[in-house]
Amino acid sequence: MVKITDDYSTNQAAFDKAAIKVPKYNDKDVAAKTLESPRWVHFGGGNLFRAFHAGIASHLIDAGKADTGIIVAETYDDTVTNQIYGKYNNRILRVITKADGTQDRELFGSVAKAIYAGPATEDASGFEELKTIFEKDSLQVVSFSITEKGYHLKNGAGEYFPPVARDLENGPAKPENNMSLLVSLLFARFNAGATPITLMSTDNFSQNGDRLKESVLTIAKAWQDKGFVGQDFMDYISDPKKVGFPLSMIDRITPNPSETISESLKKDGFEDADILHTPKHTNIAAFTNTEEAHYLVVEDDFPNGRPAFETDGVIMTDRDTVNAADEMKVTTCLNPLHTALAIYGSILGFKSISSELQNKDLVALIKQIGYVEGLPVVKDPKVINPQKFIDELVTKRLPNPYIPDTPQRIATDTSQKLSVRYGVTIQHYVDDPSRDTKDLNFIPLVIATWLRYLMGINDKGETFEPSPDPMYDELHEKVAGFKLGSSDVDVHDAVKGILSNTGIFGLDLYKAGLGDKVEAYFKQMLAGEGAIVKTLEDTLASKAKQTD
Repeated sequence: MVKITDDYSTNQAAFDKAAIKVPKYNDKDVAAKTLESPRWVHFGGGNLFRAFHAGIASHLIDAGKADTGIIVAETYDDTVTNQIYGKYNNRILRVITKADGTQDRELFGSVAKAIYAGPATEDASGFEELKTIFEKDSLQVVSFSITEKGYHLKNGAGEYFPPVARDLENGPAKPENNMSLLVSLLFARFNAGATPITLMSTDNFSQNGDRLKESVLTIAKAWQDKGFVGQDFMDYISDPKKVGFPLSMIDRITPNPSETISESLKKDGFEDADILHTPKHTNIAAFTNTEEAHYLVVEDDFPNGRPAFETDGVIMTDRDTVNAADEMKVTTCLNPLHTALAIYGSILGFKSISSELQNKDLVALIKQIGYVEGLPVVKDPKVINPQKFIDELVTKRLPNPYIPDTPQRIATDTSQKLSVRYGVTIQHYVDDPSRDTKDLNFIPLVIATWLRYLMGINDKGETFEPSPDPMYDELHEKVAGFKLGSSDVDVHDAVKGILSNTGIFGLDLYKAGLGDKVEAYFKQMLAGEGAIVKTLEDTLASKAKQTD
């Protein structure tokens, strides 16, 4: 048996027996150097970080390209820092699960320390520790994987969240919100000499660096107006030669730790394979499971220098290329296909994305969305080939049964995603005089299926629990009155407010020439039990174009 905390330099045979690759470096030495001269801080200690960023840092150290690792700042869940990082000496076991059932297991010792920096009004110790780190000239990069919600300062009504509102009134002394915390730390750095720094968002949404910058400047400007900071601080964080906010595109499917992987690790003699379900609903373990395919494209904007990211496969490039790579992924080659599978998988009762790829009609659906309707209007980023990206996704990544991802997870917050995942492609058709939105059949079909999903009634006529969505209740109310077997009913009055909502789709679907088509598909799906599957079958039979 072997534990993750065992000395891998003197006990390598035990790790070898469990098929775990170990680092060449001494993680205690790396931790000491990191705390003395920190170069990289990361906010968000969850599974994506553990599978991706920690691996990049570990490989750079192993290759002699770096001699320091990462300090993790966790602002959401203190159980993660105490019961995972602290308990396991900050080590991480990454398990890459391949489509043939094999695994690559690798131990990372690149995390020097994990600090919980929750609301400083409750416990300021983590905040004060981070402040000391931010005051060091050596710090080059602060990266983020805190989910898109972590950047939001206001609710749907345009009002500041209460902790943000209090922070704007109270100033930088004891921040509650994570973005306020960040601005407070930047203020400490400014006061310690205003050394340059880069704030690198690697969260999975478009224009992530710009969104981060907007949040930082919003808080700083409010503090300036109240006299907490001066114009000189505003000049510092606004100067690209002082503070960089690069854009990035990140892609690596990293679901919650898998019980199957846990059991396989235990079987091979790895003791620390239990999965922790925290009171805040974080699912995390000493190990993290992820897929083999991965992409990280980053705008090369680092005014205080950076690690040699490119030596471990990160694509360092210019801003336009990042934008193109991101749009390729989120509007054409991955996210629209994922959302289609999420909606259909949820309403048809599938328990995994991979099992949906065994259904020939669902495979045909996502091929029509990706190859036929999306590819013709996508901009080629050059650094990644869009068609090959879809090929890999459809043939290798999504069908991988060892990536335990669920349609229900992907379906979370769907109303917040549709404008990017489908609205952008529709807008390209609207803007291009050589194209016609009437040629779009399968994107409207997915949107209609989403309306059917909002009823909370599956294809068997049974109620099911839709995934969390901030708009679900109000949208459900609009379609809740429909009953199966009522396909002759006029649906327009009920759904027009949804399909014309530019906040949901980025444009009015009626003005785009698609509203009536979506309504027609939706009516077909109200015919009775099995109508969702039948509508898909009929549409594929009559509208599908060759993709192979």
